[in-house]
Amino acid sequence: MAGKNSKTGSRITTTATPCTRTHQIGALALVIFTFFLTRLIDQTFPPSSSFDSVPSHYSQYDAALVAAGGSLIWPQRGYGAQLSIKIYVYDEKEIDGLKLLLFGRDGKITPEACVKGQWGTQVKIHQMLLQSRFRTNKKEEADLFFVPTYVKCVRMMGGLSDKEINQTYVKVLSQMPYFRVSGGRNHIFVFPSGAGAHLFKSWATYLNRSIILTPEGDRTDKRDTSAFNTWKDIIIPGNVDDRMTKGDRLVEPLPLGKRKYLANYLGRAQGKIGRLQLIDLGKQFPNKLESPELKFSGSEKLERAAYFQHLRNAKFCLAPRGESSWSLRFYESFFVECVPVILSDQVELPFQNVVDYSQISIKWPSTQIGPQLLEYLESIGDNAIEKMIARGRKIRCLWVYAPESESCSAFTGILWELQKKVRQFHQSTETFWLHNGTIINRNLVEFGKWKPPLPLP
Repeated sequence: MAGKNSKTGSRITTTATPCTRTHQIGALALVIFTFFLTRLIDQTFPPSSSFDSVPSHYSQYDAALVAAGGSLIWPQRGYGAQLSIKIYVYDEKEIDGLKLLLFGRDGKITPEACVKGQWGTQVKIHQMLLQSRFRTNKKEEADLFFVPTYVKCVRMMGGLSDKEINQTYVKVLSQMPYFRVSGGRNHIFVFPSGAGAHLFKSWATYLNRSIILTPEGDRTDKRDTSAFNTWKDIIIPGNVDDRMTKGDRLVEPLPLGKRKYLANYLGRAQGKIGRLQLIDLGKQFPNKLESPELKFSGSEKLERAAYFQHLRNAKFCLAPRGESSWSLRFYESFFVECVPVILSDQVELPFQNVVDYSQISIKWPSTQIGPQLLEYLESIGDNAIEKMIARGRKIRCLWVYAPESESCSAFTGILWELQKKVRQFHQSTETFWLHNGTIINRNLVEFGKWKPPLPLP
């Protein structure tokens, strides 16, 4: 092919090299050599096809959790390299009505009474924040505001009626200028039970932008409205009995070979289909599944020590849904070292950014509760069960409400989650601002001059 050089104007002639028979034979030999070399490499280093092999991402997750002697290392993406957050905790004396949500109308309900049982997170989180190095006493510098209430306990103990709870919440919120200025976006509320924020009947009007800490992710009201929003709310672990998580434990795990049952379900039926199916399954296979029909009281009620004695006597602990999707039994199983089997399709689990639940638990369709479930569990070898238990042993510190001096705890995990919720800017439909950053209300009154009670956003 001929072309013209733009600088010299001279003609440059190029001639293609002819493809000879020698070239063709050489190319064919190269193809054959490459084929056999590839086959040799494949046979020498075969891909892993084992069902029990650990996914590649798990080794990184596992290493992060056990680094620095077992301390928890949160992922930097979206969280920052370290905790740096300021939280203001409202005092019961500064807001009229807040005492009622803590201690009831007669003031006789105590934190000591409310910290017991699966709803104790409402007290523990409050008490730990009061002692936290991330607490600030200056509202103007706070990233977030914590509103302490023991409303689940107060309701259960007859301290306030549903109507009184609703009225008191509205009264309390109307006295908080910082709640109004953000539309509630930087305010934190704990609702520790399956009912979630529905304990406050008007939550949808007043707390639809606030941060809700709850173990419940799917509880809906009669209008089929869920109080949980994955964008703003945080799933927290349930409150496991301190006697199983700290110091000398109430009971110790049994070796797998000494456990009597393949699986167990130790809970009340409450008329729920899945639970009733497990009770029937236990009657069909009494040597494999321990599933008695427990009651609230009487001889069919298990006290705490007896409950954990039974719970530890199976390789798998079944956790079906009840009134709501979450189950405290899921968390308790880690401390008797049986593998939890989730039978609750809509369940939400805490700290999914650092915990790969497929490595420490099983989730089975609730529509497939029957002999096939037991057959599947029976097919799992003790070696695989031991591996799952060992992984669960490393991360169960995340279910323990310990002081923030503990690098791995439920409280530390919650602080990390809260840090991700911090916003530099909070918009409300009833707050406005001027060119110099001054915040005003609809009547052009500067924020520092707002007087309670305030109309709520």
